[in-house]
Amino acid sequence: MITDNSQTNSLRKTVDSQIVAVTVYSDRALVTRQARVSLTGEEKELVLTSLPVTLETDSVRVSGKGTVGVRLLGVSSDRIYTAEPVVDRVNQLTRQIQQLEAEKRHLQAQIDALALQSSFIAGLREKTEEPFAQSLSRKNLSLSETLDFLNFLGSQYGEYAIASGECKTQQEELDKQLQVLHASLQKIQTPHPKESVSLVIAVEVAGAGDFELEVSYVVNRASWTPLYDLRFNISTNIVNLTYLAEVTQSTGEDWLGVALTLSTAKPGLGTLPPKLEPWYINAHSRPPVDFISRRAIQMPMMAQAATSEIEEADDDILQESPIEAEIVVAEVSQAGSVVTFKLNGGGNIPSDGAPHKTTIFNDDYPSNCDYIAIPRLVSFAYLQAKVKNSANGATLLPGKANIFRDNMFVGATNLGHIAPGEEFKINLGIDEGLKIERDLVTRQVDKKMMSSQRRITYGYRLTITNLLDQEARLILTEQLPVSRNEQLKVRLTRTNPQIQLGEMGMLEWDLTLQAEEKREINYQFTVEYPPDLIVSGLDI
Repeated sequence: MITDNSQTNSLRKTVDSQIVAVTVYSDRALVTRQARVSLTGEEKELVLTSLPVTLETDSVRVSGKGTVGVRLLGVSSDRIYTAEPVVDRVNQLTRQIQQLEAEKRHLQAQIDALALQSSFIAGLREKTEEPFAQSLSRKNLSLSETLDFLNFLGSQYGEYAIASGECKTQQEELDKQLQVLHASLQKIQTPHPKESVSLVIAVEVAGAGDFELEVSYVVNRASWTPLYDLRFNISTNIVNLTYLAEVTQSTGEDWLGVALTLSTAKPGLGTLPPKLEPWYINAHSRPPVDFISRRAIQMPMMAQAATSEIEEADDDILQESPIEAEIVVAEVSQAGSVVTFKLNGGGNIPSDGAPHKTTIFNDDYPSNCDYIAIPRLVSFAYLQAKVKNSANGATLLPGKANIFRDNMFVGATNLGHIAPGEEFKINLGIDEGLKIERDLVTRQVDKKMMSSQRRITYGYRLTITNLLDQEARLILTEQLPVSRNEQLKVRLTRTNPQIQLGEMGMLEWDLTLQAEEKREINYQFTVEYPPDLIVSGLDI
């Protein structure tokens, strides 16, 4: 049977498409492609080729518009295996290898020449030893002339040795490069079939005209995570927050110049709540401990459900008006708990698996600063800023935050989920503007036993000095030992300023110190126990 290829080509048309938009979720992405097609009216199938194997075929959606009526009848997919063209790459690697080998040969020629010169110098030394000694004994040569000749021989021999060593070092480096190139050449010359996906769209075309085809699909191996830079200005108490996104993808296709959107929707969880399965328990005849077996909760992962949720989330987002911050780098939209960031500058994310950072927005937030001190552990005070998210701002998602104080990196932390209008704290490290001293001023053992009990009294003095030129609020925390034996009693007997004992033996003073003010805090407690009881852990 003879097939008319011209008739087949007229019925099936391969179209060139390009990615125009990508919405990235926490573990996948929704890709939108567009193609302009000139139809003759005879086409039965439109084919998109060279799509990535990470594509979820059940997620494909097709639409379009144009100057001619087109009915979209259905979509099917094919796996295509092709031999990847490697001729150009082989030629490039071969040229590089030939160039390096030529450089290596040139270095070897230099090494041979230096060896010949060194050999000549050595031969000259051997042949001139006896005549040189006779001339010296007959005083035909002066001592200075002798030294000049010896220095000449030594310097020449040394220069040849150094130059030869440098050439050998360069040869070793060339050998390493050649080893890498030969390995790459061997790898690329080994045939590896390239796998791709083709989409075949069945159509009915009313006539000739132009048609704009749009295809969307979900791909795996794509994700994004939030990342923050928090920069605190100690003179103004302003925190500049830069909201970044770290986008990673190895889907098999590059996203270059696309409309990039980041979404917090979780399409992978499906549209249905999880279903509880029976919780079985069992007993064994001689178990060392009771063993409970619990079946994992099954989470539906149907691609159709995932795609539906993506479309529903996007539809809900489009119904909301975007909320713009004062300094806008991305359009922020929120529909329920789903937050979407549409990057105005577009996106260029290659399929290399490397993290690529892009800025969502940055803004300034006023803050209130307090100092935190725990003198029992550290003789320094820590600066802590309380920041309030803007009431009409964007939700800050959980992510890593790098903290800077006056442009100096002080550390990293993890931000939790922070809603608009919610307050959060950031720790800014040690501040030497407050000086704290802790001294044991009393340790007294009662010589008389009260009710057959031994009593030890401890007293501490804390001295706080505000070295700053401004008022400072300090939350100072101390700690009493906590008894784990009913015969061992710990009692707080005195505090100045007076406070109440908190849970687990905590003492906390809320102090406001004026500029250059010095203040003392005192507290005292007793430990009582029977004389025959050995107390452990009382190392204070």
